[in-house]
Amino acid sequence: MNGESASPSATLPFRIAAGLGFLGVALGAFGAHALKPTLAAFGTADVWVTAVHYHLVHTVALLALAAAGRASALITWLWTGGIIVFSGSLYLLATSGVKWLGAITPLGGLALLAGWLILLIRGR
Repeated sequence: MNGESASPSATLPFRIAAGLGFLGVALGAFGAHALKPTLAAFGTADVWVTAVHYHLVHTVALLALAAAGRASALITWLWTGGIIVFSGSLYLLATSGVKWLGAITPLGGLALLAGWLILLIRGR
C-alpha cells in the first residue's frame, strides 16, 4: 500500500496498526527488561506476556486487513478498542497488582471477539 496513492481513510487502519505494532513491541521489551523486577514482585509476568500476545496478534491481523485494503472502520475500532481495554487492563494489573482491573479485561475481549465475528460474517 502506497501512502501517496491511497485515500486518507484507507491509510488510517494501516497507520493505527503500525502505531499499535510499535507500542506492542516496545511494551514487550519493556516488560522483559525494565519491568522484570516489578512483574516478579507481583507474580504477574505471565499476565504481561498475555497482554503483549493479544496486543500483537490483533495488531498483525489489522495490519494484514489494512494492507489488503479490507480493514473496515468497525473492525479497526473494535480491535483498537479491544487492545486498549483488554491488553491495557492487563498491563495495569500486571504492574500495579490491583486485581479489580481484571474485571474490565473481558470487555476488551468481547470487542476483540466482535471484530472476528464481523470478519466472519461480512468478510471485512
